[in-house]
Amino acid sequence: MSRPGFLRNPMPPAPARAGGPVRSGSFGPELQAAPWKYTLSHDREEDCLLWITRGQGRVTINGLRRGLSMHHAIFLPAGTLFALDLQQGTQALFVQSPHGLAPRMPQEPLLLRIRDGLAQAELTGEIDAMARETQRARSLMGDALEARLQLVAIWLRRQIEAGAAEAPEETAALRLVRRYARLVTREFRSAEPIAHHAGVLGVTPTHLSRVCRQCCGKTAADLLTERRLHAARVALESPRPPVQEIARGLGFASPAYFTRFIQSHTGLTPSALRAGAARASPRRA
Repeated sequence: MSRPGFLRNPMPPAPARAGGPVRSGSFGPELQAAPWKYTLSHDREEDCLLWITRGQGRVTINGLRRGLSMHHAIFLPAGTLFALDLQQGTQALFVQSPHGLAPRMPQEPLLLRIRDGLAQAELTGEIDAMARETQRARSLMGDALEARLQLVAIWLRRQIEAGAAEAPEETAALRLVRRYARLVTREFRSAEPIAHHAGVLGVTPTHLSRVCRQCCGKTAADLLTERRLHAARVALESPRPPVQEIARGLGFASPAYFTRFIQSHTGLTPSALRAGAARASPRRA
């Protein structure tokens, strides 16, 4: 079943005069403008590649927290639960594309440490070329961007073959938290409690939360709450739909309960968040 339109999760907006389904550019401006879009656990409908060119931080991918530094590449297929915590001054480039547009793209999340200088220059060059293509908006721009995307997919495959992937040790805890992350992406709009989700996974709520905290420093409830809060904040960036419809779409029993949820996590009412987004939108245009 498709997600309601107001729960979609856009990646950073394309530069001026952009068109077509493939987007690329600098990751910094959007992160500075709305850091919650990345610090809160969430999944997206597009494939995304992030290329850290300066600084460091952490990424949580499907419930597992990993360290990041310069020359790390992160590939996140559509539907991957993730959150980013980057230190101030960190710089990164991004590529976003519809899932399945490049058949050679990997189907699983990747964390790659690129030590080879030529490989580093190749990825930076491809993303820069995509950005220039977007800015110039010439004829056949969409075709050119898709061709560049195919080259990025080949680059990823070559780095996997070269042993650049930093794969964690496969453990029972990791398998459980990964299964829970997938459950969160499917069920965050429901009103089911953690006990229900733990039962689906065949464990107790206490064990599930312990494993989540062990893998990423957050409880099972934290991950679910962040996913719902992210969806709510994305929806409230637009003037429609009404707040009560957003609340209903996210499984809240009443608009009043939804308002308390938003206030407890942001300090503002849903209406205040929406008004703030409306005031900020001309500056982002």
